[in-house]
Amino acid sequence: MSQCFLDSNTPTVEKVSALRNADRDRLRVLVIGSRDGVIETIHDLHRRGFAEVGMWSPLLPAPVNPAM
Repeated sequence: MSQCFLDSNTPTVEKVSALRNADRDRLRVLVIGSRDGVIETIHDLHRRGFAEVGMWSPLLPAPVNPAM
């Protein structure tokens, strides 16, 4: 049963291409956290197909907030 579910919901190459080429608003995503946490998140998003690692801006220093 699980195989049937996966097969019916697997996107085809045509569907994925259409999604990538659709006219959409461009978004800006801000990732705030420790250096290691931000880098890990960027790589995780890359593995998920969200954005290439090199498309992100360079890391910027941020003030440390001990209340977080």
